[in-house]
Amino acid sequence: MAEKDILKYSYTFKLKSGLEKTFVVSVDKSSLSIIYKNNGSFPEWTKLQNFKCRHCELDPKIHEYCPLAINLVDIIQTFQEYNSFDEAEITVETENRNYSKTTSIQSGVSSMLGIRMVTSGCPVMGKLKPLIPTHLPFASLEETEMRVLSSYLLAQYVKWKRGGEADWEMTNLINIYEDIRILNHNVSKKIADLEKKDVSINSLIVLNNFADYVTFTLDEKMLDDFETQFKEFM
Repeated sequence: MAEKDILKYSYTFKLKSGLEKTFVVSVDKSSLSIIYKNNGSFPEWTKLQNFKCRHCELDPKIHEYCPLAINLVDIIQTFQEYNSFDEAEITVETENRNYSKTTSIQSGVSSMLGIRMVTSGCPVMGKLKPLIPTHLPFASLEETEMRVLSSYLLAQYVKWKRGGEADWEMTNLINIYEDIRILNHNVSKKIADLEKKDVSINSLIVLNNFADYVTFTLDEKMLDDFETQFKEFM
């Protein structure tokens, strides 16, 4: 595959202990699916029959491994001796710009998981693929909320212009995030006994908090802040 057809995200963690680890995530631009360099062997716990969420659409007879689980293996192995609050100098290199921040391991892992989980092939997380080209490392809840809501509404506008029925109330978006909340809870439980400490678990909790946040915002119709922010458009 030509380089022009690939989105690359490189996360480098430099810890005070001297550990330096780089994770490169390569994504096919056309399918927004992660590109695996090889299909090596994976731990028994990553098999779909062991890791499957109750609302997963994948068939263990067809998919031997959980696509999301195999994307957690190297993260767990790398950071299992560290606490989530341990600081690291984290550099993220993307196609258009680079980011650098000294923050907790948890913050960096959470940001990276946002790409890996969505592009992994998991049918639940895959519904967030439209956010991948505008991935924003270390994003705040407000920034991510803006990307999610605006992207979803733009998609509904395109659907409406093509003659489809638009989901202006964003009902389906609420359903998508409810499924993600269930998935994150399940994954956290599955990996709880695999780790000596809590890095990956806490990173998933960060993602799950956003799932709860979006659902709450949509349910409560908290439009006042948006009305003020977008008054020039209105």
